[in-house]
Amino acid sequence: MSGSSKGGDKGGAQGPVLETRSGIPLMEVYWPEDAPAADAKEARARLGAPGEYPFTRGVQKTMYRGRTWTMRQYAGFGTAEESNRRYRYLLSQGTTGLSVAFDLPTQLGFDPDHENSRGEVGKVGVSVASLEDMRVLFDQIDLSRVSTSMTINATSNILLAFYVAVAAERGIPSGGLRGTVQNDVLKEYVARGNYIYPPEGSLRLATDMFAWCAEHAPQWNPISISGYHIREAGSTAVQELAFTFANAITYVQSAVDRGLKVDDFAGRLSFFFNVHSDFFEEIAKFRAARRIWAKIMKERFQARDPRSQMLRFHSQTAGSTLTAQQPMNNVVRVALQALSSVLGGTQSLHTNSMDEALALPTEESARLALRTQQVIAAESNVGQVVDPLAGSWFIENLTDELERRVWDYLKNIEERGGTVACVESGYIQSEILRSAYSDQLKIDSGGIQVVGVNCFLDQAASSAPMKTLKISRDAETRAVERLKAWRSKRSEAATNAALAAVETGARGSDNLQARILEAVKAGATLGEIADRMRKVFGVFQGHTGF
Repeated sequence: MSGSSKGGDKGGAQGPVLETRSGIPLMEVYWPEDAPAADAKEARARLGAPGEYPFTRGVQKTMYRGRTWTMRQYAGFGTAEESNRRYRYLLSQGTTGLSVAFDLPTQLGFDPDHENSRGEVGKVGVSVASLEDMRVLFDQIDLSRVSTSMTINATSNILLAFYVAVAAERGIPSGGLRGTVQNDVLKEYVARGNYIYPPEGSLRLATDMFAWCAEHAPQWNPISISGYHIREAGSTAVQELAFTFANAITYVQSAVDRGLKVDDFAGRLSFFFNVHSDFFEEIAKFRAARRIWAKIMKERFQARDPRSQMLRFHSQTAGSTLTAQQPMNNVVRVALQALSSVLGGTQSLHTNSMDEALALPTEESARLALRTQQVIAAESNVGQVVDPLAGSWFIENLTDELERRVWDYLKNIEERGGTVACVESGYIQSEILRSAYSDQLKIDSGGIQVVGVNCFLDQAASSAPMKTLKISRDAETRAVERLKAWRSKRSEAATNAALAAVETGARGSDNLQARILEAVKAGATLGEIADRMRKVFGVFQGHTGF
């Protein structure tokens, strides 16, 4: 750690005494020599200006002076009608982008009437199995004006097809749509578990979407490479960046190997990061992330377009830090995490609701979470200066140290054969598990303090009743009934022909996104399309990491 002995001596301490959540030692006080570049000219050259390579200071010259970050509130539950009402409410309250949560059957490619869907329909997100479900989900919402993010991975090609088809019915061409599908299956293998196909099939689908969007939906982000779930699974900030960028390298290499030119698609790649509670480490993490990605794209993939080198990311406050004990404390946690994300230069932000450790958010708690962002944007004035903590001896030191440790991980992954090999061997899973276990031990021992959990306890506050959202008991029944009605109205011959074309395409090399879109228009359901690809690609058996 640059200058650690000098900084320690000047501060009167005997070396580092504390550390960040990633294990980076913290000195008591920092001095000019602890920063990577004390000379002003050298610092300018090293950091670059906002909007310029290596984008340490932000991807836009004026950042929030030019445009406030997009305020998204992640929502989805029960039936399409219920979620639609929540979306329209959030838009009326000032949300500037929608973010859709899907239930487990939708994420895993099962229709609501499948035996594996029983008891799960609409529980942790909205059920969408047909074009009709997507029509209802976005009823009375102008798709030409709203930016929509969909947290969907293994079935992302199908959900994008539903969305594009609904827009076309309303006279909106795919080129006019703005939004993102997460489409990051590699992180599912190591952190979240909602995968269907083995890596080869998943990469094929992701790359097909890159190519299709580059030609037909140039404003759409065909992937949101996600470190969020890696962090939620227990990783450190360093691991979050390292494993996310390892996945990103794999996606880009897969597309290049398929013959795509990097500058034709890289400008629409987006990322999704966690905002944890270690305030300064999170700010430094985002600064380091921009610099690392710029170097990867310029030096490894020879990207020449500056847009291909920019790391554009959505961020979300850390669900894993929310506590069921004293849930009102979560309001404070979320506010601090949101502030660090803004100071770190996010392009889009979701703030969690205080009741999410207990249930899906109520309308009232979702509104308060949105108001948290609006207060930061409207009242704090923090967005008036670009990268306001730049030049802090501490922040620059921490940014450099995070970057160094991430490069070490990336080199190690490369030496082990790359991301797919590390997923299949369980190496990445094991690294995350070790970090999660270490953190839990520290919480159990009081080494990491969590207010209301292992310190400042208050039984009355922890046991006070709180209103929570209740999912309607008949959500599954209604979803199944709509699915049956949908199937009864379609042409079985046309549907079967379109499904056969998907299967044939999966066995060949044609772009599957185009064939999936035709199947959706012919009335095929999510489960039917996913099943045809299961027949060709197979089903992945996960590695526990132990």
